[in-house]
Amino acid sequence: MAHPKRKISKQRRDKRRTHYKAEAPTVSVCSTTGEAHLYHRAYWHEGKMYYKGNVVIE
Repeated sequence: MAHPKRKISKQRRDKRRTHYKAEAPTVSVCSTTGEAHLYHRAYWHEGKMYYKGNVVIE
């Protein structure tokens, strides 16, 4: 089993972790309904499910 010979400092550990960032999801506004939704996702609006501006499920 691997065992470190020296303690990794907090500074070195945190430098390595700087690349892990939470990004805000990209949101689109539908031209048909005006509803904000995630890209490539179906969404509900007034009891109907829309995808790419078309009704999928009523």
